[in-house]
Amino acid sequence: MKTHNVQLLKKKELLANHLYLKKDMKEKREQVNMVIDRFLPRKDDYPKEIHKAVRHTLFAGGKRLRPYLTILTYELFKKKTNDEIYKVAAAIELLHTYTLIHDDLPEIDNDSYRRGKKACHIIFGPHIALLAGDALLIEAFNLLSFVNIPSHLKMKMINNMAILGGERGLIAGQMQDILSEKTPATKSTIDFIHLNKTAKLLQLCTRFGAYMADASSDDLKIVDEFGQKLGLAYQIIDDILDVESSAKILGKTTGKDEKVKKATYPAIIGMDKSKKKAEFYTQNAIKLLENFGDDATILRVFTDYLLQRLS
Repeated sequence: MKTHNVQLLKKKELLANHLYLKKDMKEKREQVNMVIDRFLPRKDDYPKEIHKAVRHTLFAGGKRLRPYLTILTYELFKKKTNDEIYKVAAAIELLHTYTLIHDDLPEIDNDSYRRGKKACHIIFGPHIALLAGDALLIEAFNLLSFVNIPSHLKMKMINNMAILGGERGLIAGQMQDILSEKTPATKSTIDFIHLNKTAKLLQLCTRFGAYMADASSDDLKIVDEFGQKLGLAYQIIDDILDVESSAKILGKTTGKDEKVKKATYPAIIGMDKSKKKAEFYTQNAIKLLENFGDDATILRVFTDYLLQRLS
């Protein structure tokens, strides 16, 4: 009876945490959206085609998982958020959305839907979509420049965004992803793609949250590794959902990885082993959070949420 009561209590605590997570994600998403909306040119500003294209994908209904991870990492060390961390989180979302617009282009992944809406290039044409992605990349750095923090820290963050998001990080991963299509891939190749294309962006989120909270060098190392492990798990789940989910749930075309013979874990080790690999990285990420005790409760719940997500 005692064991049953403990299990029941844990289930109630987990449910309460998940309900809190859902509410907290919604509130912070609205705050990030507000920052983005106020920062960017209005959709009817001249020339309106580019501003409409930029806003189309930005406000198509994204969950803002990366900004949320940035803010949660900040809150791991600081109990109260401020306007500046929301600017940083919004800058990361601008960077992320630029990659989505470019990924969807006919010359890359050739996807017609994103976030449940028609992709940017479908509505505005590839030429305007290309410029919309370019604009978001530049505006990400622009927004970072407005964050009210010491100059040395601002320069460090701008440098980090350029390295992790550039040809030594995110772009390198995307490049290898393209080169690996219809070519037998090794596990090391897939690991390189996952690390650079996905994990380094999540690593940027946790690193920026820690920077903004003035975390110690030891704590920074922990959350940096946490972000990387979380990103590796995230990409494997993405690849699994491309096989098991539907376009209606995901908000984008499914089954494309297998069709173009992309380098994915499900393709080389199968679905069961892929799920175990995602679980392995997730548990590794959660174990790293043990260093922070109860302060990391919501971050742990969020990590579990990413593993269990359906979209």
